Amino acid sequence: MTGTAPRRRGRPPREDAADAPAARDRILEAAREEFSEHGYDKTSVRGIAKAAGVDAALVHHYFGTKEQVFEAAVALVFAPAMEAPKAVEEGPLDGVGERLTRYVLGVWENPATRAPLLAIVRSAVNNETAAAVFRRLIASRVMRRIAVRLDTPDAELRTELAAAQLVGTALLRYVIKVEPLASADPEQIVARLAPVVQGHLTGP
Repeated sequence: MTGTAPRRRGRPPREDAADAPAARDRILEAAREEFSEHGYDKTSVRGIAKAAGVDAALVHHYFGTKEQVFEAAVALVFAPAMEAPKAVEEGPLDGVGERLTRYVLGVWENPATRAPLLAIVRSAVNNETAAAVFRRLIASRVMRRIAVRLDTPDAELRTELAAAQLVGTALLRYVIKVEPLASADPEQIVARLAPVVQGHLTGP
């Protein structure tokens, strides 16, 4: 007997635990890159661990299953978009459609945020598990926060319809690249889309 308690399954080795914050960040960044490059189906926890320079048990310790790692990676990529509810909270509701539309398109138009968004969305489009994570994240962290501001019994339905309008436009413009939408001027898109989003949120 050495007096040392056996290491529980999934518990990080002592040397990894000492570097916990940095190791966790490396895992999260590696996961984002692996999912972006290979998609959900072809990414493994072992591959993420190798890219991060850690043991696979450490990935499980911090994030759990592959699905949970994916959700954490999506949250990292979508961090800028998670600020979207502020477009509702700041200013009167009668202008929320334009503010929200302009914000969402701005996130997609920015090259720094568009590339990782594209990769993650492609995973969600091609895999049902990834799609479920994507829907859950959007519903819990974005749309429900917007629905709270709307004083109507169907607030969640309204926000989901607005989200469908914006996400659908983003898919057609940036992922599938359907013309002429893909090359249309962003201001033209805002002018046509914002009244529809406004109608979903505050219309009769």
